[in-house]
Amino acid sequence: MTAPNTFFAVVNPAAGGGRARKLVGAALDRLRAGRINVEAVHTNAPGEGITLARDAYLRGHRKFIAVGGDGTSYEIVNGLFPRRGLDEPVTLAFLPLGTGNSFLRDFSDRGVEHAIESILAGRSQACDVLRLRHAEGVLHYINLLSMGFAADVAMLRARRFSRWGELGYQSSIFISLVRFRRRPFPLIVDGEPEVDHRPCLFLTFNNSKFTGGTMMIAPNADVNDGLIEYVRWGMIGRLGLIRNLPTLYDGTHIQHPLAERRTAKRIDFRFQERVDVMVDGEVLTLQCQTLDVLPSTLNVVV
Repeated sequence: MTAPNTFFAVVNPAAGGGRARKLVGAALDRLRAGRINVEAVHTNAPGEGITLARDAYLRGHRKFIAVGGDGTSYEIVNGLFPRRGLDEPVTLAFLPLGTGNSFLRDFSDRGVEHAIESILAGRSQACDVLRLRHAEGVLHYINLLSMGFAADVAMLRARRFSRWGELGYQSSIFISLVRFRRRPFPLIVDGEPEVDHRPCLFLTFNNSKFTGGTMMIAPNADVNDGLIEYVRWGMIGRLGLIRNLPTLYDGTHIQHPLAERRTAKRIDFRFQERVDVMVDGEVLTLQCQTLDVLPSTLNVVV
């Protein structure tokens, strides 16, 4: 086991269009000046953070820092789960130097300054981890899973606008508006007798409030309530969505008559094929099967 005050930092130097590479040294120096021991390793390719976190855990590390964006924390979480015993506490802190940094925004909009202060002060709280089983395996996340319009935007941004920052999100939104697909995503919520086949614009299954950096897609989400915050927007038209786009940023979209939100403990998907999804900033194509919650199984420094 490593020293109690030692963190293993997974650094994505490409995060934020290379911003992380420029700023990580000074941020880690501030932590070390505050008597925080940090072992930092840089990733060189997507997915490498999963292996780095898993191997560090096996070497005895129990405290981790995600240095980058939401994708970096996603990789650390998937390096730790489901391999570790759920009765053994693991802590995840953040140095938000990426583009989205959505998860930490639930707690502060001060970014790196707040994150450093929290690590130095040792502030932490319990956090749920959401578990998605799919045809090829299992993955875990702490922010959100989305499909439909939100995933269309994320897929487009990943393929064409990954280096554009916030402008990339905006450009992807407007191109997706032109394409504007509404379709059913058949599912069952908490074992209800009927499969929900209703077409919709998007579905999100949230643990925290924000996505895309500043979109408050799930304003009622709570990271340690043991529940999935399920947000659905039905058959709204293109002009209606354009008029209501600002409401996606302040959370008032859930008051729209075609929107709905509820909490759930389990979602059973009835998909016959793979669909594009966005999970904590990562864009994947999966045949989703079940989604459930591992309550309060991760400590997050916030």
